[in-house]
Parts: sequence; structure tokens; C-alpha cells
Amino acid sequence: MTNENVLVSEAKAGRVMIKMTMQNQSLLSSVGPNVTISKGKISKKLETGGGGRGGGEGAKIINAWVDSMRASSPTRIKPAASPSETREEQISWIAHHPSALKMFEEIVNASKGKQIVMFLDYDGTLSPIVEDPDRAFMTNEMRATVKDVARYFPTAIVTGRCRDKVYSFVKLAGLYYAGSHGMDIKGPSTICKYHKSNQAVLFQPASEFLPMIGEVYHALLEKTKSISGAKVENNKFCVSVHFRCVNEKSWATLVEHVEIVLNKYPKLKLTQGRKVLEIRPTIKWDKGKALEFLLESLGFANSNDVFPVYIGDDRTDEDAFKVLKNRGQGFGILVSKIPKETNALYSLQEPSEVKVFLRRLVEWKRFMSLRKHTDEIPLQK
Repeated sequence: MTNENVLVSEAKAGRVMIKMTMQNQSLLSSVGPNVTISKGKISKKLETGGGGRGGGEGAKIINAWVDSMRASSPTRIKPAASPSETREEQISWIAHHPSALKMFEEIVNASKGKQIVMFLDYDGTLSPIVEDPDRAFMTNEMRATVKDVARYFPTAIVTGRCRDKVYSFVKLAGLYYAGSHGMDIKGPSTICKYHKSNQAVLFQPASEFLPMIGEVYHALLEKTKSISGAKVENNKFCVSVHFRCVNEKSWATLVEHVEIVLNKYPKLKLTQGRKVLEIRPTIKWDKGKALEFLLESLGFANSNDVFPVYIGDDRTDEDAFKVLKNRGQGFGILVSKIPKETNALYSLQEPSEVKVFLRRLVEWKRFMSLRKHTDEIPLQK
């Protein structure tokens, strides 16, 4: 890997090219099996590095993955839970993660005097979860809402998708886009009033892995073609294997095929999202790191005057929720209809509620701006 991993590129509007270097040692995580299953009812985190995937140990890893895939399926009902127990669990969870709509006044009051910065996941947050990931279109109303949000607050789309792919869905030039779980970040194509240095940001810490990711993508296409419903997606710096349309009886076979391919690539790891298996480089970079990088790019690295808000529905968004929790600044909002272990402070049930929350935020900001303008007008004598 070359040390020139961070590039702020030269743009047409007289922007200056600068380079930042990062040490490879700080980026690369240790390689090897790292499979962890928490005791929580909902959330289970599993990550597999390279090697050690054969024999009985390999079967255990595959079974652990399948168990996790079952547990994290949004529509899966726990057979042991009675309706009353499920209801009690829901009430308890909401008490700990109240609706961001019901707590809206508390949220905006906490942000007063600070710069709100918005971070938005795409699938399941701005668009509904659909069977075909190529048809995860956001509505025109949601697009208009996000456009208005970006007029008042620095706004970033942070997604596991390929950056170019998510841009083709969102189609808004005034946003930051962090694709491939933050491994491919690009700033607005137009001059951004929030960006302190007036430079176009391009950050790709995993560029060394591009050829490897391409090889794995083609290998998985071939390996999984016999599994009905499986869809392999090349997200540039990571590969996604969607199993939403795969019969549950075939999940173990799917994981086995993925593991066989990954045996040859010890510098890649397997992680899990919402109805998707994801192959990523073994670097210490995720959506939380992307959030920190973007805040730094905006000049808010060590600022007390910033209020980041991250909205997402996936377990990969937990890295960002955790960063905000540890910073003690802003908060995360989990989009979910069912209780999940989360570091988010608030919740919303579905993309339609996300739209309502964002619209209310825009209306509040407009009102506050108008009131400030009115207060500044001198009284006529």
C-alpha cells in the first residue's frame, strides 16, 4: 500500500492539491479468526479474518454465521416469545431509545448554539429495504427533503454502497458521499460554505485492495451462481453478498462458498449487515472513522460547537453511533421497528419517519433563522 492514501484533489475553481500520509501499520488490523457472539438477544457481531477455515472449526464458524444471519433477520419472530413478552420488550426498548419525533424539542434545544452536521445511511434510512438492491430508489419527496437539509446543515451520505452507485440514487451535488463503509469519501462537487479550506476532499484509505476486491467479486459471482436468490454486488472497496432472497436452507451453503473464496485472501475479512454478507479489507476503518474524518474535514475535529446527528438502520452504523456516544457530542438515531442492541440514543421506525424528522429539522432551522433576522432589524423611531 502506498503511503499517499489521503488526497485532497485539485478542482477547477482554483482549489489546491494537498496530500496527507497515513502509516500502514495504523490502518491494517490483525489477520486471523475473530468470531464473537454476544449474549444479547438481537445483536451479534461476527468478523472473520483469513485462514483457519477448514475442518470442524470451519463448520463451527459457518454455523455461527448462520445463527447470526437468522437472529438479525428483521422479520424473524423469536418462537419462545409470547405476544405479551414481545410487547413488554418493545415498551422497554422504546423507553431507552425514545422516538426522535417525540423528543424533537429536546433534540433541537440541545443543539442550540452549535453547528448541526447530518450523517445519513442510505438503504433502510433514506430508501426502503427492497429485494433487488439495484432498485432501492428514494422518493422524490425524500430527495427534496435531503436537499433542503443540506442547504442548512453540512450533510453526508455514509453507506456500504459504492459511492458512484449511491450518488446515482441520491443525485444531489451539494453533499458529502462516503461509500464502501467510508473507504471512499468525496466532498461536494460545488463550493461548500461549510468547508474551511475550500478544497475538494477525496479520501480512499484502501486503494491498495482494489485489484483484490475485483478478483473476489468475480470469484464470488462464479461460486454463488448456483444458489437461487443470491446477488453479489461490487461496491468498489468491498463486496456485498445479498441473501435477502435466498432460501434459509441454503444459507449455510452460501456462507461456505464465501469462506472458500476468502481462504485465498487473508487480508480481507467477512462482516455482516442487514440481510447481507460483506467482504472488506482488514483495515481499521469503518463508518465511525468516516464520521470523524468528515468532522475533521469540516473543521470540527476538536470543536465544542458541533452537534453531529447520525441516522442509520444497519449494524455497520453502530460504529458511528459508538463514536458519537464516546465523544459526548450529538447522538445516533436507529431506524428500526424491532428492539435491537444499539449505541443510538433515539429511534425512528422507518424511512417515512426519517423524512418527517428531517423536514421538521428544516422547518425549525428556517424559523430560527427568520427570528434571528427579525431580531436584528433596528426598531423604527
